[in-house]
Amino acid sequence: MTAVMPRIPVPGQSDQAKAQMDSEALINDALGRLTTIGTLPEVTVQIIKTVEDPRSSAGQLHEIVRHDPALVTRILKVVNSSFYGLPGQIASIERAIVLLGLNGVKNLAVAASLGQLFRGVKLCEPFGARDLWNHCIAVAVGSREFAKAAGMPLADEAFLAGMIHDVGLLVQVQLWPEKLRQVCQETKDSGGNFCENERRLIGVDHQQLGRAVAEKWRFPKSCQDVAGLHHQPASGEHLAMVGVVRVADTICCQLGKGFNLTALTQRIDEMELKAIGLTPGTYEEVVQRLPDKIAEASAVFD
Repeated sequence: MTAVMPRIPVPGQSDQAKAQMDSEALINDALGRLTTIGTLPEVTVQIIKTVEDPRSSAGQLHEIVRHDPALVTRILKVVNSSFYGLPGQIASIERAIVLLGLNGVKNLAVAASLGQLFRGVKLCEPFGARDLWNHCIAVAVGSREFAKAAGMPLADEAFLAGMIHDVGLLVQVQLWPEKLRQVCQETKDSGGNFCENERRLIGVDHQQLGRAVAEKWRFPKSCQDVAGLHHQPASGEHLAMVGVVRVADTICCQLGKGFNLTALTQRIDEMELKAIGLTPGTYEEVVQRLPDKIAEASAVFD
């Protein structure tokens, strides 16, 4: 992400414009101070780059993956799980890549990398980082299921977008743990808006930080938009992708899937469902099967 230098306020400048400049400076300072999540593992970066290149092939991806035994093991574990529901036992990584597809392998690589970051830290009582990871996996599954129900062609990308949607919270828990705990406590006590509490107490919300990290990690533009806009009514170029993740995030928070404070005040209406290609009937069908799908995914993405 290109560095944004702090700018000097000019006379008559609006409070909103000044707040925007302050948040930009805070984001850039945060990116410069990151350690644990400053970079993705090199193999994951290579996989993302390869998959995003339309000229790439399954053979090229195999050459990258086969040098990482831990990732090979993870891919074979997932491809043979009930979550994917593929017939027969898959013992070959080459066959697994063909069956999963390039985007499926990319999702697993990102999940394997991110899963290691959600360990050992406390967000706020009673939630730890693993609760946040469980929530992200639940939202990833929900995003995929809603995307498929809406007839979207990029259900795998919806899974990835859902998985990284709250990555900005990892920045906050690393750099401002006490302030984040205060945000959580005030949200629990007042039932208020989580993002508004973040901006008031930290100076920047997890959406702004999430977009910055997604840009830094060179995720697809749709995933960058999801990380930066998933608590707002969907609009713009990637309306459908942002919309399905917002719907999945809302329902997973209401179902209490992991860390659930961020979207407890969000509501889903029929117009929002219609905008992303869902009817109330298809929405209810997905919600009914979601707990089982989340349980299947949690068993392999732990």
